[in-house]
Amino acid sequence: MSELPDPDLRLAFVASDRPEAQAARERLASLYGSVEPDQAEVIVALGGDGFMLETLHTVMDRRIPVFGMNRGSVGFLMNDYGEEGLRERLAGAGRAVIHPLQMDAWTEAGQVHSGLAINEVSLLRQTRQSAKLRISVDGRVRLEELSCDGCLLSTAAGSTAYNLSAHGPIIPLDSRVLALTPISAFRPRRWRGALLPHQAKVCFEVLEADKRPVSATADSFEVRRVARVEVRERRDIALTMLFDAGRSFEERVLAEQFAS
Repeated sequence: MSELPDPDLRLAFVASDRPEAQAARERLASLYGSVEPDQAEVIVALGGDGFMLETLHTVMDRRIPVFGMNRGSVGFLMNDYGEEGLRERLAGAGRAVIHPLQMDAWTEAGQVHSGLAINEVSLLRQTRQSAKLRISVDGRVRLEELSCDGCLLSTAAGSTAYNLSAHGPIIPLDSRVLALTPISAFRPRRWRGALLPHQAKVCFEVLEADKRPVSATADSFEVRRVARVEVRERRDIALTMLFDAGRSFEERVLAEQFAS
Protein backbone atom coordinates (compact mmCIF):
# COMPACT_ATOMS: atom_id res chain seq x y z
CA MET A 1 0.00 0.00 0.00
CA SER A 2 1.14 3.57 -0.65
CA GLU A 3 1.00 6.15 2.14
CA LEU A 4 -1.61 8.17 0.27
CA PRO A 5 -5.14 6.76 0.17
CA ASP A 6 -6.31 5.57 -3.23
CA PRO A 7 -9.87 6.82 -3.84
CA ASP A 8 -10.31 4.22 -6.59
CA LEU A 9 -9.21 1.21 -4.53
CA ARG A 10 -11.85 -1.45 -5.02
CA LEU A 11 -13.11 -2.79 -1.68
CA ALA A 12 -15.30 -5.77 -0.93
CA PHE A 13 -17.02 -5.94 2.47
CA VAL A 14 -17.84 -9.40 3.79
CA ALA A 15 -19.37 -10.22 7.17
CA SER A 16 -20.14 -13.08 9.49
CA ASP A 17 -23.73 -13.97 10.38
CA ARG A 18 -23.65 -11.92 13.59
CA PRO A 19 -26.17 -9.05 13.43
CA GLU A 20 -23.55 -6.44 14.37
CA ALA A 21 -21.28 -7.68 11.58
CA GLN A 22 -24.09 -7.56 9.01
CA ALA A 23 -25.06 -4.04 10.11
CA ALA A 24 -21.43 -2.92 9.84
CA ARG A 25 -21.16 -4.33 6.32
CA GLU A 26 -24.23 -2.41 5.16
CA ARG A 27 -22.97 0.81 6.75
CA LEU A 28 -19.44 0.57 5.33
CA ALA A 29 -20.66 -0.43 1.88
CA SER A 30 -22.86 2.66 1.80
CA LEU A 31 -19.93 4.87 2.84
CA TYR A 32 -17.21 3.45 0.59
CA GLY A 33 -18.96 1.41 -2.07
CA SER A 34 -18.47 -2.32 -2.44
CA VAL A 35 -17.65 -4.68 -5.28
CA GLU A 36 -17.87 -8.45 -5.46
CA PRO A 37 -14.95 -10.19 -3.71
CA ASP A 38 -13.57 -11.55 -7.00
CA GLN A 39 -13.30 -7.96 -8.30
CA ALA A 40 -11.76 -6.44 -5.16
CA GLU A 41 -8.23 -5.24 -4.51
CA VAL A 42 -8.77 -5.48 -0.74
CA ILE A 43 -11.34 -7.50 1.17
CA VAL A 44 -12.59 -6.06 4.47
CA ALA A 45 -13.73 -8.88 6.76
CA LEU A 46 -16.17 -8.04 9.56
CA GLY A 47 -16.52 -10.57 12.37
CA GLY A 48 -14.22 -12.48 14.69
CA ASP A 49 -11.10 -14.57 14.28
CA GLY A 50 -13.06 -17.56 12.99
CA PHE A 51 -14.55 -15.48 10.21
CA MET A 52 -11.12 -14.09 9.35
CA LEU A 53 -9.88 -17.66 8.85
CA GLU A 54 -12.92 -18.42 6.68
CA THR A 55 -12.21 -15.35 4.57
CA LEU A 56 -8.54 -16.21 4.16
CA HIS A 57 -9.53 -19.67 2.96
CA THR A 58 -11.72 -18.11 0.26
CA VAL A 59 -8.80 -16.06 -1.14
CA MET A 60 -6.26 -18.88 -0.87
CA ASP A 61 -5.54 -18.93 -4.61
CA ARG A 62 -6.09 -15.24 -5.39
CA ARG A 63 -3.51 -13.39 -3.23
CA ILE A 64 -5.95 -10.62 -2.26
CA PRO A 65 -5.04 -8.89 1.03
CA VAL A 66 -7.60 -9.03 3.84
CA PHE A 67 -8.17 -6.27 6.39
CA GLY A 68 -10.23 -7.50 9.33
CA MET A 69 -12.31 -5.38 11.69
CA ASN A 70 -13.62 -6.87 14.90
CA ARG A 71 -17.36 -7.45 15.00
CA GLY A 72 -17.00 -10.74 16.85
CA SER A 73 -15.60 -11.86 20.19
CA VAL A 74 -11.83 -12.36 20.58
CA GLY A 75 -10.54 -10.49 17.54
CA PHE A 76 -6.83 -11.29 17.87
CA LEU A 77 -6.50 -11.32 14.08
CA MET A 78 -8.69 -8.24 13.65
CA ASN A 79 -8.26 -4.49 13.76
CA ASP A 80 -10.51 -2.27 15.85
CA TYR A 81 -13.80 -1.41 14.22
CA GLY A 82 -14.17 2.12 12.96
CA GLU A 83 -16.12 3.71 10.12
CA GLU A 84 -14.08 6.87 9.57
CA GLY A 85 -10.93 7.13 7.49
CA LEU A 86 -10.90 3.55 6.24
CA ARG A 87 -9.01 4.34 3.04
CA GLU A 88 -6.36 6.18 5.07
CA ARG A 89 -6.03 3.19 7.38
CA LEU A 90 -5.59 0.86 4.42
CA ALA A 91 -2.97 3.14 2.87
CA GLY A 92 -0.86 3.06 6.04
CA ALA A 93 -1.48 -0.58 6.96
CA GLY A 94 1.30 -3.07 7.55
CA ARG A 95 1.32 -6.52 5.99
CA ALA A 96 1.63 -9.93 7.59
CA VAL A 97 2.29 -12.75 5.12
CA ILE A 98 1.49 -16.28 6.25
CA HIS A 99 1.81 -19.70 4.63
CA PRO A 100 -0.67 -22.53 5.30
CA LEU A 101 -0.04 -26.17 6.09
CA GLN A 102 -1.18 -28.96 3.79
CA MET A 103 -2.75 -31.98 5.45
CA ASP A 104 -3.03 -35.29 3.59
CA ALA A 105 -5.02 -37.78 5.65
CA TRP A 106 -5.48 -41.48 4.88
CA THR A 107 -8.50 -43.12 6.49
CA GLU A 108 -8.65 -46.69 7.78
CA ALA A 109 -10.63 -47.49 4.61
CA GLY A 110 -7.75 -46.25 2.44
CA GLN A 111 -9.31 -43.00 1.23
CA VAL A 112 -7.15 -39.88 1.00
CA HIS A 113 -8.44 -36.43 1.99
CA SER A 114 -6.48 -33.19 1.71
CA GLY A 115 -6.99 -29.80 3.31
CA LEU A 116 -5.16 -26.58 4.05
CA ALA A 117 -4.70 -25.10 7.52
CA ILE A 118 -3.86 -21.49 8.34
CA ASN A 119 -3.70 -22.13 12.10
CA GLU A 120 -2.95 -25.79 12.71
CA VAL A 121 -3.44 -29.42 11.82
CA SER A 122 -4.62 -31.37 14.86
CA LEU A 123 -5.23 -35.03 15.61
CA LEU A 124 -7.77 -35.82 18.34
CA ARG A 125 -9.06 -38.99 19.96
CA GLN A 126 -12.65 -39.81 19.00
CA THR A 127 -13.60 -41.91 22.03
CA ARG A 128 -12.87 -42.23 25.73
CA GLN A 129 -9.74 -44.23 24.84
CA SER A 130 -6.53 -42.23 24.54
CA ALA A 131 -4.94 -41.94 21.10
CA LYS A 132 -1.64 -43.64 20.34
CA LEU A 133 0.49 -41.94 17.73
CA ARG A 134 3.87 -42.60 16.12
CA ILE A 135 5.52 -39.35 14.96
CA SER A 136 8.11 -39.11 12.20
CA VAL A 137 9.91 -36.01 10.94
CA ASP A 138 11.42 -36.07 7.44
CA GLY A 139 11.10 -39.83 7.30
CA ARG A 140 12.78 -40.53 10.64
CA VAL A 141 10.75 -41.77 13.61
CA ARG A 142 11.21 -39.28 16.43
CA LEU A 143 8.59 -40.58 18.86
CA GLU A 144 7.76 -44.27 18.71
CA GLU A 145 4.56 -43.99 20.74
CA LEU A 146 2.73 -40.97 22.13
CA SER A 147 -0.28 -41.77 24.31
CA CYS A 148 -2.41 -38.63 24.44
CA ASP A 149 -5.68 -36.87 23.78
CA GLY A 150 -4.10 -35.65 20.56
CA CYS A 151 -1.30 -33.72 18.95
CA LEU A 152 -1.09 -30.68 16.68
CA LEU A 153 1.29 -28.99 14.28
CA SER A 154 0.89 -25.20 14.31
CA THR A 155 2.00 -22.38 12.06
CA ALA A 156 3.50 -19.26 13.60
CA ALA A 157 0.24 -17.44 12.82
CA GLY A 158 -1.73 -20.12 14.67
CA SER A 159 0.64 -20.43 17.61
CA THR A 160 -1.49 -18.11 19.78
CA ALA A 161 -4.66 -20.14 19.12
CA TYR A 162 -5.23 -23.83 19.96
CA ASN A 163 -1.47 -24.35 20.23
CA LEU A 164 -1.23 -21.84 23.09
CA SER A 165 -4.22 -23.39 24.85
CA ALA A 166 -2.39 -26.73 24.70
CA HIS A 167 0.63 -25.05 26.35
CA GLY A 168 2.62 -24.80 23.13
CA PRO A 169 5.09 -21.97 22.46
CA ILE A 170 4.20 -18.62 20.92
CA ILE A 171 6.18 -18.24 17.68
CA PRO A 172 7.19 -14.94 16.02
CA LEU A 173 5.79 -14.71 12.49
CA ASP A 174 9.19 -14.46 10.78
CA SER A 175 10.82 -17.32 12.71
CA ARG A 176 10.28 -19.97 10.01
CA VAL A 177 9.48 -22.70 12.52
CA LEU A 178 6.46 -24.87 13.28
CA ALA A 179 5.25 -25.96 16.71
CA LEU A 180 4.63 -29.66 17.34
CA THR A 181 2.56 -29.76 20.52
CA PRO A 182 0.98 -32.68 22.39
CA ILE A 183 -2.52 -32.41 23.82
CA SER A 184 -2.74 -33.89 27.32
CA ALA A 185 0.16 -36.30 26.86
CA PHE A 186 0.01 -39.37 29.13
CA ARG A 187 3.17 -41.16 27.94
CA PRO A 188 5.84 -39.94 27.66
CA ARG A 189 4.47 -37.69 30.37
CA ARG A 190 7.27 -35.14 30.30
CA TRP A 191 7.34 -34.60 26.55
CA ARG A 192 6.26 -31.02 25.89
CA GLY A 193 6.62 -30.95 22.11
CA ALA A 194 9.20 -29.63 19.67
CA LEU A 195 10.00 -26.70 17.41
CA LEU A 196 10.63 -27.84 13.84
CA PRO A 197 12.08 -26.06 10.80
CA HIS A 198 9.30 -24.80 8.57
CA GLN A 199 10.28 -27.12 5.70
CA ALA A 200 9.93 -30.26 7.85
CA LYS A 201 7.50 -32.96 6.74
CA VAL A 202 5.69 -34.53 9.67
CA CYS A 203 3.93 -37.89 9.59
CA PHE A 204 1.50 -39.11 12.26
CA GLU A 205 0.69 -42.83 12.28
CA VAL A 206 -2.29 -43.91 14.34
CA LEU A 207 -1.53 -47.03 16.39
CA GLU A 208 -4.38 -49.41 17.28
CA ALA A 209 -6.65 -47.34 15.03
CA ASP A 210 -9.54 -49.80 15.21
CA LYS A 211 -9.58 -49.68 19.01
CA ARG A 212 -8.51 -46.04 19.43
CA PRO A 213 -10.03 -44.04 16.54
CA VAL A 214 -8.60 -40.61 15.77
CA SER A 215 -9.83 -37.66 13.73
CA ALA A 216 -7.69 -35.09 11.95
CA THR A 217 -8.57 -31.47 11.26
CA ALA A 218 -7.04 -28.76 9.11
CA ASP A 219 -8.59 -25.65 10.68
CA SER A 220 -12.31 -26.51 10.34
CA PHE A 221 -11.95 -29.35 7.78
CA GLU A 222 -12.24 -32.69 9.57
CA VAL A 223 -11.47 -36.27 8.54
CA ARG A 224 -12.56 -39.04 10.91
CA ARG A 225 -11.00 -42.44 11.61
CA VAL A 226 -7.63 -41.64 10.10
CA ALA A 227 -4.76 -44.12 9.89
CA ARG A 228 -1.99 -41.79 8.76
CA VAL A 229 -1.63 -38.02 8.39
CA GLU A 230 1.16 -36.18 6.62
CA VAL A 231 1.67 -32.43 7.07
CA ARG A 232 3.94 -29.95 5.32
CA GLU A 233 4.07 -26.21 4.78
CA ARG A 234 2.88 -24.79 1.46
CA ARG A 235 5.43 -22.06 0.90
CA ASP A 236 4.01 -21.52 -2.60
CA ILE A 237 0.79 -20.12 -1.08
CA ALA A 238 1.07 -16.68 0.51
CA LEU A 239 -1.82 -15.07 2.38
CA THR A 240 -1.71 -11.39 3.33
CA MET A 241 -3.41 -9.84 6.34
CA LEU A 242 -3.39 -6.05 6.81
CA PHE A 243 -3.04 -4.39 10.20
CA ASP A 244 -3.32 -0.79 11.33
CA ALA A 245 -0.06 1.12 11.59
CA GLY A 246 1.49 0.64 15.02
CA ARG A 247 -0.57 -2.50 15.72
CA SER A 248 1.23 -5.06 13.58
CA PHE A 249 0.66 -8.77 13.94
CA GLU A 250 4.26 -9.15 15.11
CA GLU A 251 3.60 -6.66 17.94
CA ARG A 252 0.45 -8.53 18.97
CA VAL A 253 2.34 -11.81 19.13
CA LEU A 254 5.10 -10.20 21.20
CA ALA A 255 2.60 -8.60 23.56
CA GLU A 256 0.79 -11.93 24.00
CA GLN A 257 3.96 -13.40 25.52
CA PHE A 258 3.78 -10.86 28.37
CA ALA A 259 0.02 -11.07 28.88
CA SER A 260 -1.12 -12.02 32.38
